[in-house]
Order: sequence, then structure tokens, then C-alpha cells
Amino acid sequence: MKEIHVSQIADTVERLCIEACTVLSEDWWQAMDKAIAKEESPLGREILELLKENARLAASTSEAICQDTGIAVVFLEIGQDVHITGGSLYEAINEGVRKGYTRGYLRKSVVKDPLIRQNTGDNTPAIIHTEIVPGSNLKITVAPKGIGSENTSALKMLKPADGKEGIIRYVLEVVEQAGPNPCPPIIVGIGLGGNFEKAALLAKKALLRPLGERHPAPHISELEEELLKRINATGIGPQGLGGRITALDVHIETYPTHIGGLPVAVNIQCHAARHAEAIL
Repeated sequence: MKEIHVSQIADTVERLCIEACTVLSEDWWQAMDKAIAKEESPLGREILELLKENARLAASTSEAICQDTGIAVVFLEIGQDVHITGGSLYEAINEGVRKGYTRGYLRKSVVKDPLIRQNTGDNTPAIIHTEIVPGSNLKITVAPKGIGSENTSALKMLKPADGKEGIIRYVLEVVEQAGPNPCPPIIVGIGLGGNFEKAALLAKKALLRPLGERHPAPHISELEEELLKRINATGIGPQGLGGRITALDVHIETYPTHIGGLPVAVNIQCHAARHAEAIL
């Protein structure tokens, strides 16, 4: 059995918080180059180039890509042969977030109570999702989620009879209603199946998949491609100022569901697909 001390976990989360908010992964750069090549609007191309320049500056100066450094969403895949030592796992995660947001000069945006609205002062607590998996590793993924795109996300319990066309109609409705608010070009994460809360979690996890990578099931892969085409035909364009590229990609994650249900969650992400991971 592998033992991992909570101090190592806190240090890793601290590093990942800063990395996720300042450095975008290689798949993002490739997706942006493809988007620029496809964008027909001169203004749209200029905006996409500016977004790339902003990302370059953020990485070179270790400063935040966006002023909204989000609420820290942390995904844990804990090997069943791992033993966490030295204290509480969740307290270690929050200590890492606290230190990362302070050392990285990242905006602290979490309030203690949804109605009283007093800032916690250190961007904790994080939102933590835990999964037990085979093996002896601990995988930590930190995905800061800004509120501009999160506020445009939605979930609906469709009927099975709504089928594929109902899913397409609903996703397009959510994207069109969002318009420029999530800072397009967006990435659209979709959770399909499960139940109310499972669909939302699937949609969030879908945003972690590398851009350009398709779902392994052919019928879901085809649906991703069709939705991407339909979303980019809306004309919303980069930053909502018109153009061909409204979305960089659409990712769908699925789960078995009840015979009487068809839950669909749409989690919209701004152009900056911020996440960083480590395996201990």
C-alpha cells in the first residue's frame, strides 16, 4: 500500500492552482490555430489572435490568464491501495488552494454564504469530487471555473421521446441564450444520462477532455461533431462580435439512465480551458 502524506497533496494542489490559472495546455494552442484558419471574419481572427497573445503573456509572466480565477474545482481519483497519512485529505486540498491563490496573486472570489456574501478571503472551500479507482496512485486535477461561463450553464430533464433532436435543440437554446456572456469561443461540456446530479457532474468532467479528442462511441462522436457545426453556424462568433467560430469544441460524457428519463446538462466554458493535473 502506498502512503501519501497530506503535506505533499497540499503542495501539489498549490502548484496546480497557479499552473491552471496561468498556463494553457498544448491542445488549446492547436485548437486556436485551427479556429483562426477557419474564421472568416477579420475582426474574429483579430480577437482570436489577441486571446493567444494574452495566453502567451500570462504564461511568460506567471500571471492569471483572466481576472476571474474562479472557484477551485478539484477532481480526485484515489487508488484503492493508497493510504493518506498525516491528516485530513479535504483539509489538505483546501490548504493547497489557500496557499496557491495567495502565492499566485489569484483573485479570491468565494463567499461563505450564498445570501450574506462575505468573502472567505482565501478562495476556499474548493468543490471536491472524489472517485475511488483501482491502483496505488492519487490523481489530482484542478479546474478553476469562472462564473461568467458557469452562469450560462443549464440542465434539463428531457423525455426519452425527445431523443437526439431534442438534445440538439436544447443545447443550441442554451448556447444562443448565453450569447457573448461566456466570452466565446466557448467549449461546451455536455452530460447525458444518469440522473439530475450525475448529468451535471458529467458535463463538468467533459470539459477536462483534450480539445479535438472525440468520444469513443461513434454515435456520440457524431453528435459532438453535429453540435459543434450547428453551434458555429449561429454566428455568435469570437467574443460575441460575429463570425464562424463560436465554439472550439463540444465534448459529451454519458452514463446509463432510467427508462423514463433523458437528463441533459450543458456546462459552458470560456475559451480558456483551465485545468492542470498531477499523479502522486
